[in-house]
Amino acid sequence: MPTSNFRMSFQVVLGLIVITLGVIYTLDNLGIIYADSFLRFWPILIVLYGLSRIVQCDAVPQKLWGGFWVLVGGLWLLDRLNFIYFSIWDLWPLILVIMGASLIWGRSRGHARVIIGASSVSGDSNSTINALAFMGGFKRSNDSQDFRGGEATAIMGGCEIDLRKASIKEGEAVLDLTAIMGGIEIWVPEDWKVTLKGIPLLGGFEDKTHRTGLESTKNLVVRGYAIMGGVEIKN
Repeated sequence: MPTSNFRMSFQVVLGLIVITLGVIYTLDNLGIIYADSFLRFWPILIVLYGLSRIVQCDAVPQKLWGGFWVLVGGLWLLDRLNFIYFSIWDLWPLILVIMGASLIWGRSRGHARVIIGASSVSGDSNSTINALAFMGGFKRSNDSQDFRGGEATAIMGGCEIDLRKASIKEGEAVLDLTAIMGGIEIWVPEDWKVTLKGIPLLGGFEDKTHRTGLESTKNLVVRGYAIMGGVEIKN
């Protein structure tokens, strides 16, 4: 899986960084080099991290975040070299720009349903889901045999979507999820493969599904944001 490869490569890079730090500090203790003269270039690691996201990630929002970290690392490096003065807080409005662009990109054009308070809708056979829960709860089940995805947003509330009776006819289904100080739970069949491409910001995406062990052709792609909130995929 691409996600596993990315995690593996990140662990290798992290290991090389630790080894490099150990060598630098050892040589510094032996009086051969001065560690500070080398460690001032540390922002280049942020640049490399951003470049890895741009190259390895397929989703446009993740490439945007990669570009953001390349910019931060580059400006920070110039600051360390005394070419410019830079504070990361100068760029915080760009986070809002990137988040907004990411939310717009790839979103379904359907109208979201706004739920204030608590409600429950079941037996829906539509092939897509579009919902917004604001300071309340949204529960929905979908039994479409040609499920294609959709979007759900929870703002200081919760969304629970049951897809255990649904099926993906061919290819993959894409869910764009946004949890802002709230939570979203997605229940899926055991024969579905889940691919997480979400970006957590003081939050988290978690895949708790148990697969049958057989190679599945039904792939659910979950992307979006968890901002001080959480997204869980279960079966």
